[in-house]
Amino acid sequence: EFRTAKIVADELRALGLEVKSGIAHTGVIGILRGGQPGPVIALRADMDALPVTERVDVPFKSTVTTEYRGEKVGVMHACGHDAHTAILLGTAKALTGLRKDLPGTILFVFQPAEEGAPEGELGGASLMLKEGAFDIVKPEAAFGLHVFSTVNAGTIGYRSGSFMAASDRFRIVVKGRQTHGSRPWGGVDPIVVSSQIVMGLQTIVGRQIDISRYPAVVSVGAIKGNNNNNIIPDEVEMIGTFRTFDPAVRQQIIERITRTAQDIAHSAGATATVEIAEDNNPVVVNDPTLTQRMLPSLARVAGGQG
Repeated sequence: EFRTAKIVADELRALGLEVKSGIAHTGVIGILRGGQPGPVIALRADMDALPVTERVDVPFKSTVTTEYRGEKVGVMHACGHDAHTAILLGTAKALTGLRKDLPGTILFVFQPAEEGAPEGELGGASLMLKEGAFDIVKPEAAFGLHVFSTVNAGTIGYRSGSFMAASDRFRIVVKGRQTHGSRPWGGVDPIVVSSQIVMGLQTIVGRQIDISRYPAVVSVGAIKGNNNNNIIPDEVEMIGTFRTFDPAVRQQIIERITRTAQDIAHSAGATATVEIAEDNNPVVVNDPTLTQRMLPSLARVAGGQG
């Protein structure tokens, strides 16, 4: 991210823009002041680097590796972040060429930690705001986009109101009692308990939440217990995410994750602790009036196929 942030800042300065860098560690903002009076608009792109190995066979693929959660992993600007960064830089170049006739001011906001800051750290949009991202000039409206593999090229997808779900991270630690794999009755197997918890979590959305009103998702992303094939460990850690569109549903899911994990563990003689990360991302809500106002422009760009 630090390398990418420097490239972004250098490109913006080369365009003659006022640049603020180092916001929320690696965030960058470029300011384009148009030649005509008008509003202040922010255009935003995420530029996270994620612990993902880039497997595509292209000359510019990332070959960077690092250690993440105790394991060696590849690093790339995944989840469209590479595309978003390139798109916003291209937009900055295009609009800078129109500076003389451009009404108002444009802020080009390159935001890190869209996927969440590293464990124990702060980051993302909230930290950028705390560190004065908009102290020089404050936007009246903000626009962002996200590439999406299920939307055909040349088509623009949009929705008024709630669009991108709130995202939360959770961590569950199941504690049992270690024993040899040949004598499972001699201990309490946290791996079996964890597998039961994973299946139990799926009943929260499938059977306990009215998803006809608000969609929701609960997913476990990783489970880690032991490195030996013949040792039943005394502890298993699992991490995951849940996505919601409504604050009340979010609270219900938090309570049900906690209850499900603890009760299943208790039934087997184990214990489970549940941690919900405090740095959750809230729901993205598109302003209905602004969305409607933008539709003619979106349809024109998409050739009427938006």
